[in-house]
Amino acid sequence: MREARLRWFGHVMRRGIDAPVQRCERLARDGFKRGRGKPKKYWREVIRHDMEQLQLTGDMTLDRKLWRRRRRSQRWGLLSQENYSSVIETMTEELKKSVTFLPLVDLRFRDTATTGHTWFISSLNDTLEENEAEHLYFPSKASDGRLLCFKGRDNRDGTKNSYALAWRGSLPDSAILLEGLTFVSDTYYNHDNLWHGICAMTPLVGWSMKNECLKPARWVLFHWGELRLRMGSWLQQLMQANFGEVKVEGFDRGDVPYCFEKAVVMRHDLGQMTQENKLKVSDLLRCKARSYCGLNPSGKGTEINERGFPITRLTLLMRSGSRSFKNGTAVTDIFAKECVRVEGCILQVVQSEDLSFCDQVKLLTNTDIVASPHGAQLTNMLFMDRGSSVMEFFPKGWLDNAGPGQYAHHWMADQSGMKHQGAWWDPIGVECPSPQDHLHCFLFHKDGMVGHNETYFAEWAGRVIDQVRLSKVERASVDQEKQQHDSKACAC
Repeated sequence: MREARLRWFGHVMRRGIDAPVQRCERLARDGFKRGRGKPKKYWREVIRHDMEQLQLTGDMTLDRKLWRRRRRSQRWGLLSQENYSSVIETMTEELKKSVTFLPLVDLRFRDTATTGHTWFISSLNDTLEENEAEHLYFPSKASDGRLLCFKGRDNRDGTKNSYALAWRGSLPDSAILLEGLTFVSDTYYNHDNLWHGICAMTPLVGWSMKNECLKPARWVLFHWGELRLRMGSWLQQLMQANFGEVKVEGFDRGDVPYCFEKAVVMRHDLGQMTQENKLKVSDLLRCKARSYCGLNPSGKGTEINERGFPITRLTLLMRSGSRSFKNGTAVTDIFAKECVRVEGCILQVVQSEDLSFCDQVKLLTNTDIVASPHGAQLTNMLFMDRGSSVMEFFPKGWLDNAGPGQYAHHWMADQSGMKHQGAWWDPIGVECPSPQDHLHCFLFHKDGMVGHNETYFAEWAGRVIDQVRLSKVERASVDQEKQQHDSKACAC
């Protein structure tokens, strides 16, 4: 009521002197008497009392903004005196009730699952920073200061898991607040495969590098919004080498909401991350992995044999089963002959599945040329020095039917600073029964074995070995600069 009176009085005072409301006001001041049943106090007296309580002067009534501020402050002042706590409790409860959980995966965007806002947390647009992968960060201005919350732990249907945003002071009932920084990764592929896993993790490492090398307290992993409780052993050890202990959150403390004090969400894998930043991440991970495995590669680039020739290390990284060589012995003989031809060349032949993580780091740290059939084991090229060489082999049918995915290790070479020296696709083998159906033919050839071409392999291997040997001679003069670069790579 008081607010209404003051609002009316302010309106009156801002009218012209001949306005009807002003004439009525003058009559009131002149002292006309109240009628029967009217209030005992004149309107003017009531207003004067109100203004005294607010410490207002007549001049202040002419300033609309000041007038409104004083009325509002008086209204909240009265609330604070009378039932402020009750109002806050009521508002908090209302905010809790307003928290809305949405499906973690939005099937309306199935056809654009990896583009734009994606189908994962689809109601929110990415934060775009120059040269960096698209991401979401909570709490932030974009989230209006709200925290990210998840509910559900289904590992088969991402639509059964859900997300919501909530202010820290009004989290949903029974919600568990997970303190510290959380890394959230949703990938269209998986966190087990070496190549797909490192593509999912590279932007998180890059974000950490840009933000004072912050380390996560936990990781939350999704594939199509389906919860994953682990990442592959190779990937976990690589992340452990960089961040320390890797704790994958399983939401196993009950079917309640879990909210994150701070969270970074990556849902595009490499996204728009620039080549320069990919190289920086690769340099860091290479350096951290070598340190984790107790390796000190200093001086490696200037190794010479007893006759003074630079040492060139060639590794045949073999597979068993699918995409292995049909005749591994013949392939080994070809490479051995070419290696013997070049003074200082040393050949190693190793089965990739027999190696521990640190075995792989050590092997590739001491490799200048890696030759291997297409497969996840080639991701270990990350541990070679920048500028090292990669040779790749494919079964029949891949060139025509495998699509762009067959070039994954060309991309890996680019982002880790290696030279992909080309690939060989086996032209010989059983023909696909449905040549017009590329998917059917790819599945038909996917796990095939790789043959060999002695003439081509010998010429190819010889050319690459000669190139690497020459580059080693040239690099010897800048080795000191390289070592300084390597020391900076581990700065995080």
